[in-house]
Amino acid sequence: MSFIQKKEINFKKGLIPVIVQDSKTSKVLMLGYMNQESYKKSIEEKKVIFYSRSKKRLWKKGEISHNYLLIKDVLIDCDQDSLLIKAVPTGPICHKGSDTCWKEINKMNFLFYLEKIISNRINKKYKNSYIFQLFKKGINKISQKLGEESVEMIIESKDNDKNFFLNESADLLFHYLILLHKKGITIQEVINILEERHLKKKELRNI
Repeated sequence: MSFIQKKEINFKKGLIPVIVQDSKTSKVLMLGYMNQESYKKSIEEKKVIFYSRSKKRLWKKGEISHNYLLIKDVLIDCDQDSLLIKAVPTGPICHKGSDTCWKEINKMNFLFYLEKIISNRINKKYKNSYIFQLFKKGINKISQKLGEESVEMIIESKDNDKNFFLNESADLLFHYLILLHKKGITIQEVINILEERHLKKKELRNI
């Protein structure tokens, strides 16, 4: 667990609001309150522990349902009197059974989900899986297939059939993810480079 902002938290009012966000999907899961004791115990156990205003006691999220919030990061706001906690939920968070207290579905971007599927097919060696069979043939065959899909997408881009172009684009992206896995690289690492480039260009524009 890392702390991006290392500041003293202002508990002078007794309770401070705490927003909990999924560290993987960035979806806001719930809002609760902490006092100094519940914050200290949360950090010690690396699980979110609130102070319940109705129960008048410390309340560990998941103490009954076992759907805990595992802390990954803690951010303190500019006035030092509210927290943003990034956590991994071990199950639905709302006591009514939904993923969030706002009845939203909490799921990762499908691209990351697809990356997990590819990894699963390869690691578990599914013999009937196209992914595993292609992966087993090695990087030359994977690269060749990616090249073929790239050419097919370029050909379709010259025509006006949107459906064909979209399907070839999907095929290209799918095989690109397989190649990334073969190289031991995640799509997030590629995204990080794009974000870094964007920030550098933004900084240069502000000079």
